[in-house]
Amino acid sequence: MIFKKENNVVQPPAKFSKRRKWPDSSLLSIRFILIVIIAAFAYFLVVFREPLWYAAIIVLAKYLLSSLRKAKEWERAVVLRLGKFHKVKGPGFFFIIPVVDQVYKTIDIRIRVTDFYAQETLTGDSVTVNVDAFCFWLVWDPQKAALEIENYEEAVALASKAALRNAMSKNDLSTFLARGDLIEKQIQEEVERQTTEWGITVQYVEITDIQIPEALQDSLSRMAQAEREKKARVFLAEAEIEIAKKLEEAISIYSKNEGALKLKILSILNEGLKAGNSMMLIPNSIAEELETKDVFGLAALNELKKKEGENNDSRKS
Repeated sequence: MIFKKENNVVQPPAKFSKRRKWPDSSLLSIRFILIVIIAAFAYFLVVFREPLWYAAIIVLAKYLLSSLRKAKEWERAVVLRLGKFHKVKGPGFFFIIPVVDQVYKTIDIRIRVTDFYAQETLTGDSVTVNVDAFCFWLVWDPQKAALEIENYEEAVALASKAALRNAMSKNDLSTFLARGDLIEKQIQEEVERQTTEWGITVQYVEITDIQIPEALQDSLSRMAQAEREKKARVFLAEAEIEIAKKLEEAISIYSKNEGALKLKILSILNEGLKAGNSMMLIPNSIAEELETKDVFGLAALNELKKKEGENNDSRKS
């Protein structure tokens, strides 16, 4: 029996209300038809006064009706003959020999899911965690599932739980958090290695929840934050290296081509004028370059200002 865990307290599973199982209508209909046929034949014998035949037919009808069985599409019936395995029958209608044959167990061959958990188990780095998981499995050999093990459903659940604990003890908590698919694969392989002998195969295993102590959650959060800051700083450093490399390439190009450098200077001035700034800070190298050459007519503008100043001084005198 698998117990559920709520608020770190192990509780038994809730009892589901049992639905009333109605008898199979098709099987009842066939049995009713057989009863009608046998009753009509018995009545015919009674009319002709053959009571011995009448008793024989009644006994035959009883055994005939009890030998008719039915298995659904997803069911397989394991039949024993005198206590030994005879045959797996189904789906559909089939007959057994009364008293001699026995339907020991009906196996469901559909895919089923079983949830299991490992409570307060130590990982490889000695961290106490609670892990919930579930596995999908199916019966591929009804004969082995019925005869090799008493309760195959409970066996699958216990084997899955044991495999989960074993995987936790072999791996660190970081592996559980980062490589859950690897842990799931290990659990599936270990469970399937055991259940194959029972005629059962495991489709896949999935870990649904990992609960760790609150104190450890804080430390893991700080570690994760520090790791993110580390990655951000490394990213900025790599960006600076890329920028330095590009600047180095630009310097080599400008040093070989003075015209390109002058165009870059003019581009910088043009961008500053477009911004509408009232004051511009120009490096000395650019200012010297502007003094040697009449860029934008600045030299002529200075000469005009000087002449206007001299004329104003002469008028005042």
